[in-house]
This record gives sequence, structure tokens and C-alpha cells, in this order.
Amino acid sequence: MTKGEKAESLFKEGYNCSQSVAMAFSEELNIPSDVVAMSVSGFGGGMGRMREVCGCVSGMVYVLSILYGYSDPKDFQTKKELYQRINEVADKYKEINGSIICKELLGLVKKDGIVPEKRTDEYYKKRPCSELCKIAGNILEEYLNSHPYK
Repeated sequence: MTKGEKAESLFKEGYNCSQSVAMAFSEELNIPSDVVAMSVSGFGGGMGRMREVCGCVSGMVYVLSILYGYSDPKDFQTKKELYQRINEVADKYKEINGSIICKELLGLVKKDGIVPEKRTDEYYKKRPCSELCKIAGNILEEYLNSHPYK
């Protein structure tokens, strides 16, 4: 099973988008899945359902931060490299999906702003979130395979 398939499966189990992507990499992070789930739980729905940065992207950022991040505020080189890594995966995600913004990915933005919709079964059927989790998981898996980490 690819990391993308695992992320998609986790989303379908009921985890949010950020949890699904990050949890797919819990083994690489050497962090128990439940701890990963708690750590990123607030990033779902574009950060607390505010529909801002897609939770899938936030999940990727979490994984990259654990694997390539820094704790020394004077470690400018690692900081620069981490931000470059984040930009690279976010750019790839945006290239594939057209945006990294939740409300744009969900089609909730019109010229006059956000258009709320009634939350029906049909509404949830047309949401791309499980597929976005899969895409994010695959992007990150490919990135990690070509960029060794400690």
C-alpha cells in the first residue's frame, strides 16, 4: 500500500485530512499514530474548519518539520532548507490540484465570496478530500524517497 493509499484509507475511516496524511507517516516519524493524530487534529478543514491552508498540506508540513526541522533558533541553514522543502511539496500539490487553500479546493469560493451549502449526503459525495489525502501522501512519499532524512 502506498502512503497515498494509506492516507486515503485513514480519511475514509473518519480521520481529518491533516491527521490522515501525517498518520500515514507515523512509522517514519517514529511517533505512535495516536500521538500524531492528536498533534495535528486542529489542522483539519483548513485549520479548525476555517477553510484556509488545506489540512493535507498542513499534514505534509508536520511530517517535514519532524524529519528535517530545527530547534536551534540560530540554525538558519536548516531553517532555510526546511522552508525550501515545504515550498517544494506545496508547489507540487498546487500544481496538481490548482491551490493549497481548502475553500478553493472545495469549490466554496465564488466571485462574491464563500458560498455556503447545505450539508447533505450529496454534498459530501462531491468533496475531493479523500483523493487530496491520497495525492498529498504520494507527493510526500516520493519526496522522502528522494531526499534522505535522519
